Amino acid sequence: MKVLLFNRWETEGIEVSDPGLKRYINLKPFIVPKTSGRLSPTSIHKVDMSIVERFMNKLAVPGHKGKKHKLTSGHVSGRYDLLYRSVKEAFEIVEKRTKKNPLQILVRAVENGALLEEVVGYRMGGIIARKAVVTSPQRRLDVSLRLISQNIFSRSFKSRKSFAETIAEELINIANNDQRNNVIRERQRAEKEAEGAR
Repeated sequence: MKVLLFNRWETEGIEVSDPGLKRYINLKPFIVPKTSGRLSPTSIHKVDMSIVERFMNKLAVPGHKGKKHKLTSGHVSGRYDLLYRSVKEAFEIVEKRTKKNPLQILVRAVENGALLEEVVGYRMGGIIARKAVVTSPQRRLDVSLRLISQNIFSRSFKSRKSFAETIAEELINIANNDQRNNVIRERQRAEKEAEGAR
């Protein structure tokens, strides 16, 4: 018997075209993508967590960046069952609109949002110098999921569309590499900044 995501979608045959992210995007079959924190003691076990669960966890606290909240997360209730239903409904909308497996659309969106280079600052004497560095695959995935969740959160705030519709719309736009989308623009901005700091 096959194990299907949300008891509906296959995880086999999903293509990860980015060779750097292939090892870090976990597509093991889960019916319910929830490990209840079993993999959280060390950050290295994030690789073992389903990409759908990681996406849902990022949606649970979208404003978080580092040790402070870049955006507010005060309007997020933290109810996992509500989030679970919304993501499942969003996947149904994605399937209806694109006629493709929604997991493939999520993977494509994550790949399109993952930046290749970024700028870091380091102290050199009395000044802080900025230098372009190649982003590690784990960080590429983390930043991509964070940008996607923050974009979904800002688009859904004070919107007449349901949360599921917003998730579906944003995933489709990012997967199609829509240049007007904030995630794609932010990735291009960071890479352009890194190019100037080389």
